[in-house]
Amino acid sequence: MATLWTHKDSNIRKTWLLMTIFFIVVISVGGVFSQVFGNPGILLFAVIFSTVMSVASYWYSDKIVIASTGARELSFDEAPELHRTIENLSITAGLPKPRIYLVQSAQPNAFATGRDPEHAVVAVTTGILERLNKTELEGVLAHELSHVGNRDMLVSTVVVVLVGFLQLASDMFQRSLWLGRGGDRDRGGQAQIIFMIVGLVLSILAPLIAVLIQLAISRRREYLADTSGALLTRYPEGLASALEKIAADNTPMTQATHATAHLWLDDPYQGKKNYTSWFTRMFMTHPPIEERIKILRGMKV
Repeated sequence: MATLWTHKDSNIRKTWLLMTIFFIVVISVGGVFSQVFGNPGILLFAVIFSTVMSVASYWYSDKIVIASTGARELSFDEAPELHRTIENLSITAGLPKPRIYLVQSAQPNAFATGRDPEHAVVAVTTGILERLNKTELEGVLAHELSHVGNRDMLVSTVVVVLVGFLQLASDMFQRSLWLGRGGDRDRGGQAQIIFMIVGLVLSILAPLIAVLIQLAISRRREYLADTSGALLTRYPEGLASALEKIAADNTPMTQATHATAHLWLDDPYQGKKNYTSWFTRMFMTHPPIEERIKILRGMKV
């Protein structure tokens, strides 16, 4: 039988697995590129750069995300009911009360970030505070706390770093090739040509595969947070009703970016709710909201 934090240990294991895969991929890509350009320093730079990015993103992920959305911390005096609700849910979940931030946006949405429960942040938009009733808002907050309890932020941070590094490396490699800086073409003869072909294929496919992995993990995380949130409140209808209201809203959000879109409760880029093509769904940051509502309303808690 599933418990509230059934997936906590699983997500921590996935984090270490992703970190291991991350460094293997970085070393492999760096090794191929260093062969193509005839410069062993490229491999050393790749390892150092990826290590620095990993450490920085882990320690400062919450600050980076908050700054990118323009959110501000919400005091108890400004929203006492919101603070009491999230405090009660935190006590029930056995988690420290997270800091609460407000994003000035009419779109109803929310997200959670932070490297661990002690440094967690839950942010809500002005739109979600205005449009949801108490039980709906409680369902949303329980969903976001579930991301914290299940350690989803660790997994998402590692994947974002992986995708960002591979995209940067791919772009640098392709630019260098088009500018004719692919090393000495005569050095190594046929072997050098093979390395160049492998490098070009890697530069094209690696970022695409990484993005697909990121999106698949993001969609899976949302299903898990919906389930854990419903177990926390014992009232799945609250979140289901909130998702219905969010699905019916078409207000754009200027504060969201493609790098942070997967963190939000629902896709902040409106007009993408009803995709049915399997190919299109592969590139969605969130599962179809209709499916999430159906699963919630089919739960027995």
